[in-house]
Amino acid sequence: MVPRTGTTLTKPAISLREQFEQVRQLSETLCAPLSIEDYVVQSMPDVSPPKWHLAHTTWFFETFLLTPHLKGYEVFHPKFGYLFNSYYEAVGDRHPRIQRGLLTRPTVAEVYQYRAYVDESMRSLLHQIDDAPEIQALITLGLHHEQQHQELLLTDIKHILACNPLRPAYRDNLPEPYEHGTPTQWLKFLGGLHTIGHAENTFAFDFAFDNEAPRHSVYTQDYCLASGPVTNGEYLEFIEASGYQNPKYWLSEGWSTLQNEGWTAPLYWEQIDGNWWNMTLGGLRSLNMHEPVCHVSFFEADAYARWAGKRLPTEAEWEIAAATIPSLKGNLLEQGYLHPTASIAPDFQPYGNVWEWTQSAYLPYPGFKADAGAVGEYNGKFMCNQMVLRGGSCITPQSHIRATYRNFFPTATRWQFSGIRLAQ
Repeated sequence: MVPRTGTTLTKPAISLREQFEQVRQLSETLCAPLSIEDYVVQSMPDVSPPKWHLAHTTWFFETFLLTPHLKGYEVFHPKFGYLFNSYYEAVGDRHPRIQRGLLTRPTVAEVYQYRAYVDESMRSLLHQIDDAPEIQALITLGLHHEQQHQELLLTDIKHILACNPLRPAYRDNLPEPYEHGTPTQWLKFLGGLHTIGHAENTFAFDFAFDNEAPRHSVYTQDYCLASGPVTNGEYLEFIEASGYQNPKYWLSEGWSTLQNEGWTAPLYWEQIDGNWWNMTLGGLRSLNMHEPVCHVSFFEADAYARWAGKRLPTEAEWEIAAATIPSLKGNLLEQGYLHPTASIAPDFQPYGNVWEWTQSAYLPYPGFKADAGAVGEYNGKFMCNQMVLRGGSCITPQSHIRATYRNFFPTATRWQFSGIRLAQ
């Protein structure tokens, strides 16, 4: 696997060794507020226990970097490859995903020992690869893989804690989001022939996943995007207008899912004594009407857009608009809110807060080729029955997001930090 690059190539501000240390440490920092009991829970099949995330990201470096490339390396434990493989068929058998929460052993302490053992060996490897760009590229992939799991860590921790009737906070010292926001505006973008996606360049510094390439042409009509995401207050109007009771706004599969799952509001919303509350990583909070609505499925996003007389953007429309923003800024992980905040900027802000559903199915770009070897299973084999989301969320690391990034999830997914931006 090699990095993909855009038209402008800039060398990272810090070395690969420094990036490795920072990313690996952040995963452990994110787990610091947890109790030992929190590390083992699997609250639904899509959620993995925090302990598993810590071990799986370590397994990635051991399997794809150390075993083939560090002379004399001995695996930490011969069974960890079976326990912590996720979906790589080429690597071998694996423990069933839905049974990850049954693994009381290895202990949390042993998982941290595993991380320390692999990290020490990786430091040795990092000192040997100055003239090995393909190995450097694979390490970079491993770091972005771990950043994905850092976001999943917080997403899964929130679901785990929300299942507890005590509604405990992951951290009770999170900053309070803004109470008020700026009104949404409609921003016009000219249609025509545009180019999207990441260009391929073996020796460049900018990273992108294989599903972001190749760069290619698309044609759009003139279109408008809302300057900000749909807010809780706006979505509440949809609920109060019987949006969840009226099938005319819903795709057939969405209406069936709504009925089977008993959806009446976004995930983590609940009414207490007639007032709406929202479970957050800071505990249960009164619903802020100015914050972006979060934890809605594609079905809910599409239904809301129909009710509002608008639509969801295509991923090409989203990327074309995002490419007009000269700098990457927004409510991302480094801001520390770990929750969507009301927009106080009057201009278009595509990054952070919530992943934004698009109306685009997750499919290969023209000329797409999966990377060679087992890492080629990373993205390509999931290009079926999924929809694309763009822009990152309040728990996405800033160095992990870019205009070309294509996230993807099934249409009924709600536990992700996903929201809605309207188009017309």
